[in-house]
Amino acid sequence: MPLSPSYRASTSHAALGPEFYDVVAAAVFPDHILRYRNQRAAKTVGLDTLSDEEWIAHFGRFVPLSANFEQPLALRYHGHQFRVYNPELGDGRGFLFAQLYDDKGRLLDLATKGSGKTPWSRTADGRLTLKGGVREVLATSMLEALGVDTSKTFSLVETGEALERGDEPSPTRSSVMVRLSHSHIRIGTFQRQAFHRSTENIVKLLDYTIKTYMPDVWRDDVPARAVTFLEEVCRRVARVGAQWMAAGFVHGVLNTDNINVTGESFDYGPWRFLPMLDPAFTAAYFDETGLYAYGRQPDALFWNVTRLAECLLGITDQPSLEKALGVFEPTIRQEFTSAMVKRLGVQSLDAVRDNELVRALWIFLSETKAPFEQTFFDWFGGLASSERAASSPSKDFYANPAFSGVRDALKDFVPRDGVDLNHAYFSKPAACSMLIEEVEAIWKPIADSDDWSVFYAKLKAIDEMREAYGLA
Repeated sequence: MPLSPSYRASTSHAALGPEFYDVVAAAVFPDHILRYRNQRAAKTVGLDTLSDEEWIAHFGRFVPLSANFEQPLALRYHGHQFRVYNPELGDGRGFLFAQLYDDKGRLLDLATKGSGKTPWSRTADGRLTLKGGVREVLATSMLEALGVDTSKTFSLVETGEALERGDEPSPTRSSVMVRLSHSHIRIGTFQRQAFHRSTENIVKLLDYTIKTYMPDVWRDDVPARAVTFLEEVCRRVARVGAQWMAAGFVHGVLNTDNINVTGESFDYGPWRFLPMLDPAFTAAYFDETGLYAYGRQPDALFWNVTRLAECLLGITDQPSLEKALGVFEPTIRQEFTSAMVKRLGVQSLDAVRDNELVRALWIFLSETKAPFEQTFFDWFGGLASSERAASSPSKDFYANPAFSGVRDALKDFVPRDGVDLNHAYFSKPAACSMLIEEVEAIWKPIADSDDWSVFYAKLKAIDEMREAYGLA
């Protein structure tokens, strides 16, 4: 079947040159079973007309897309992992497979996870467990529905290998995943060039990134555009961090190689969603000090953009970079308030009243430990949902005196334009959620009897939530 006329290919990243990537080949897998294709995302980039056989050819066997990379590129980068610098990183089980424009004119990447060994694999096998792929589909679907600027899981193909892992029962099933993301240029991409003291390549990367992803911040003077670039990255990273906090999401591994400069959330490993508000809640069992706990995510992100600033010291002055970093804190505060008001499904009023509402809600969630997602579900649309909230499983929490501040703050707020409180989603007694127990319950029938019905039912429920909330 021919590609859609809206398909527009690019090989833009190759222009950076071989200092930034290695040409690699995909692994040859014994089997290819299509488990998930994101038809909605595919339509935005002109790939929705592919048959399943063609889909598997491109995203399981990695036959090149038309006018795209003839061979995949394993990207080079460094990074701080739990604040320890690692100069041996890079795409160790993935590669940049293709670039293409979406229906908004943005250049996007199709990149892989589990596609085989590369020069950066070290002792790893370059594979992805099927459970890891399932978890990533669930994470990205849920985050998108909750209004987080996230990569999209584009494809998941089971590949028929038995993998040994230390953190799940082995042997376990294998998969290869493809994500659609707005750039894979990471803070760690800049760090690698700074590590090698290549000012020329830092400027080259800076200029490519600005021209390709943020042309509005271009300045003719190199030092000036380094500063405007850092300001823009701070804004974007702060925005996605604020969205995580409003969604009750814990990424789990906020290393500098997991933060891209376009500010889109991606690369999901030990992620979790909060059952209730708990700043100390962690996602990764190996995060023993709570470095990347829920409440410490804003600090972790600021630490990361500060590392980016260090990479730019060779081309502009420190006081200007420090001033640019000052953009981060007010942005994350403002974006958090905005994200919370949107999550409540009410129309923003002004900065003072919006902040009062968010503060009252945060105090309530903190003091009562009310279920996090259920609270937003019950009060979506504000006081217009009072009757529905009164029959919620969480109704006793709203009788707590701590909720009076929320009720008072909501008095002047009305449902956001376009909100349909009669949507079928709101007729349910409980919110769609994605707690760790639910993730395990979705995986169990797949592992036990290859029963995917619970998985697909959950994705359908998330789609309904996305439509009802109108945040995506």
